[in-house]
Amino acid sequence: MPFHERKIPLVLTVSAAALILAVACGGNATTAAVPTVEQSIASFGPTATTPPQATPTRGPTLTSPLQAEPTPDSPPLATPTQVPPPTAAPLRVALQRVAESLSFSRLTNLVQVDERLLVTEQAGRVMSFPISSEPTEAAVFLDIRNQVSTAGNEEGLLGLAFDPDFESNGHFYVYYSAANPRRSVISRFTAGTAGSEERMAVPGSELIVLEVPEPFSNHNGGQLAFGPDGMLYISLGDGGSGGDPQGNGQNTSTLLGSILRIDVSEIGPSQGYRIPPDNPFARATKARGEIWAYGLRNPWRFTFDREHGDLWTGDVGQNSFEEVDLIQRGGNYGWNTLEGNHCFSPRSGCDPTGTLPPVIEYSANKGCSVIGGYVYRGTDVPSLTGTYLYGDYCSGEIRGFRFEGGEADDDALLIDSGLAITSFSEDQDGEIYVLTQRGRIYRVTATSP
Repeated sequence: MPFHERKIPLVLTVSAAALILAVACGGNATTAAVPTVEQSIASFGPTATTPPQATPTRGPTLTSPLQAEPTPDSPPLATPTQVPPPTAAPLRVALQRVAESLSFSRLTNLVQVDERLLVTEQAGRVMSFPISSEPTEAAVFLDIRNQVSTAGNEEGLLGLAFDPDFESNGHFYVYYSAANPRRSVISRFTAGTAGSEERMAVPGSELIVLEVPEPFSNHNGGQLAFGPDGMLYISLGDGGSGGDPQGNGQNTSTLLGSILRIDVSEIGPSQGYRIPPDNPFARATKARGEIWAYGLRNPWRFTFDREHGDLWTGDVGQNSFEEVDLIQRGGNYGWNTLEGNHCFSPRSGCDPTGTLPPVIEYSANKGCSVIGGYVYRGTDVPSLTGTYLYGDYCSGEIRGFRFEGGEADDDALLIDSGLAITSFSEDQDGEIYVLTQRGRIYRVTATSP
């Protein structure tokens, strides 16, 4: 369910619950989870915009000053920020079950709002419960199951983000799959009056922000998040099937295969979103101005480092390699020319000029679907400070590394959970949570010495 498909179903044993899962992933070993057969690799699609020719420096963008104004067809990349030297290697990490008395189905997101935690179920509900005590029941915050399509294994209610001014305006955003025609929908809803005991979504308050046609049911991306700049970021997969048959990853005239950045601060019934003028393709004639970065296959989960503002994503692979990317303004991450650092189309002799390499890649024998996580900025596990945590849906492993000197340092196994991990989340204190396909919630904690 980290939402990608594989040719060969992978049987996974979940140790804590003796759960047997049949998992199918992207192509053969590195994608999300759809039990369908992938098609053979099609011809490489056309590019509407020529990617940058100089291989850019790897590194984050949001905290770096923007460089020269972008030309219409060749966006510049920002200079990397640096992370303080690493402290002691992260050790003695565990998972603690949260809200054990509550029952959810296929969880995709967790967000803290005030003193509540809200979780999204793939089928189309947002559920709310208090964070301060062991809850005995959850309230329905939003129910759009009648609008959400789950016809494909990777479809459903996939994203949730609250407006930075939610307390005053009540706005929040969701990303869901819809049918007839198949499409991804980003909508704004409004919650009830501030200060009310049960501030739930107002029925009928939906305002559709963006709809993106989806040619196939898989590779939807699905993450929403407001950046430290107040802009709304959206991840979209390459449109699905297998091998990117339409060439969307390298085609900047489509929104597919990209992370988008839009301004929703003034949207309303008669006012759509705006394209920020500093987006890399904002003035391009042959590219979509919403695109912040492209060349991605299925960026299922991305997050911002709350201390440095850096944008991290896990991009689910096709057959052989999963990758973690540090997203830069205007960056091209190579799909489907590359899978990780390796030629995909063509299988050999491909030209990686103008693409950015992943910070981390791992092969199919270590998992099948990377789940992007967070840079740890909490206080419960001091040894993890500055460590980027990520996982894999199939293996259940949770790993971590620090980004130092432009490279991943001491990538290590932290927890062999045996869980079908669907998402990581972060609360207001910077503590990290792990969500699972069975609808369970865990918190990352330190173990006793």
